[in-house]
Amino acid sequence: MRGEHTDTKPRGTTSTLLHNVAEHAARAGSITIEEMLTVMGNSSIAFTILILSLPALAPLPGPFGMVFGSCLAIISLQITVGAEHLQLPQFVGKRRLSAATVILIVRYTAPMIARVERVLRPDRLRTLAGRKAQMMLGIPVFVLAIIIALPIPFGNVLPVLALVIIAGALLERDGLAALIGVGVAIVALGTTAGLIYGVMSATDLLVG
Repeated sequence: MRGEHTDTKPRGTTSTLLHNVAEHAARAGSITIEEMLTVMGNSSIAFTILILSLPALAPLPGPFGMVFGSCLAIISLQITVGAEHLQLPQFVGKRRLSAATVILIVRYTAPMIARVERVLRPDRLRTLAGRKAQMMLGIPVFVLAIIIALPIPFGNVLPVLALVIIAGALLERDGLAALIGVGVAIVALGTTAGLIYGVMSATDLLVG
């Protein structure tokens, strides 16, 4: 498994953190969400956003978007009220992911993370990624979490991209990246509204 994961390791802070978790899972054979956050230490809030959004993008069996999107919505409310230590629902925190699943998530999300890392700059407009800004960012994170939880075909790419940018911005304290993440979130909201409208219109035509 270690050799299988080697090709998925991009460079940069965010991807390195994710790679460390994948390496930990590869050594142990599996890893729980709680163990992931323990590995991350002080970066746990930003990393929680990242690790709960990425499974919605990878082609995993089961309703991963609905489960992790719902949990991300709960987490975003804690972020909004300024919680320093996030409390995951027990059924999520104790959920064990196999090393193969973690590696699959990394493989499918590494290209997106690598592109995001190219725009990150540590401490750029840091005030916009500080503690108060982090609390405000809980609002778009909540909206994006709801979008991810919805069963919309191909509807998760933009929301996950926005969440990856926001998580990276918080990890690097990059305020400009945080603004970009909010902008992508707005585009994702508009795109999702368009998809929902299109599905409803198509349904009306079929029923009619």
